[in-house]
Amino acid sequence: MSSFETILAKFPCEETEGQIKATVDKILKKKLKENESLEVYKSLFSCIDLTSLNSEDNDDTIQKLVQRVNVFGEEHPGFPNVAGICVYPCFAEIVRDTLEEEEVNNVVVAGSFPTSQTFTEVKIAEVSLAIADGAEEIDIVMQQGLFRAGDYDSMIEEISEIKDACRGKLLKVILETGLLRDASEVSKASLLAIFAGADFIKTSTGKTDKGATPEDVYVMCKLIKRYHELYNTKIGLKVSGGVSSCEQAVVYYTLVKEVLGEEWLTKDLFRIGSSRLVDALIKEFEK
Repeated sequence: MSSFETILAKFPCEETEGQIKATVDKILKKKLKENESLEVYKSLFSCIDLTSLNSEDNDDTIQKLVQRVNVFGEEHPGFPNVAGICVYPCFAEIVRDTLEEEEVNNVVVAGSFPTSQTFTEVKIAEVSLAIADGAEEIDIVMQQGLFRAGDYDSMIEEISEIKDACRGKLLKVILETGLLRDASEVSKASLLAIFAGADFIKTSTGKTDKGATPEDVYVMCKLIKRYHELYNTKIGLKVSGGVSSCEQAVVYYTLVKEVLGEEWLTKDLFRIGSSRLVDALIKEFEK
């Protein structure tokens, strides 16, 4: 039995799909409304990784994106800025050279995003180059092919090597929950990523038909909570993939608050990856 299989026994996913949905519905019915407030919207804004991952991205479009962040404080005094700007690794240098806000991090997707289908050495090289160009956080994708084959040892080894290449920078591992079959797989993938060295676990790339769901986020929160109880280590959670409205963002805020507690509701432990959520929240601020 591998060391991962040994630790996996401590994290049984005992709730059925129906029980998980019922629990999520109960939490949201009871607690959602109380979180629909300006203070919560401010908190959510401060946890956004403002994202641009388009095929048409270029130096000019990324510079314009960064400038939006640079002037946000002037245009909306009294409101927090975003947590990070998330781009492809070839734009890390542009973000570094253009970004004026010290509290906003330079975030990149790397490791052959979004499929993770290439040589480990290529992934490590891409991460290393991005960090050399100023990246402060790295988002990689869990290799779905290895997971489906049950080759957990190879997955753990690859993520661990990438973690080493991060040189102390924050590593987020994307599970691509839309490709996972049920709650038990979401739980297992979450634990595998954490076991391999992830600082954050993240739902989705936003490049598949199914992005984040409340049920998947609930399962991930439960796993993070259990891990903290056993090992006194706090793992962050990033929700991405289709989060574009204030209502959707508040759903995830509520689940994190109720399962993990308010201590998780800071940008150090909670992120939302989105491009459209910024505009939706700004409209609420302007009201």
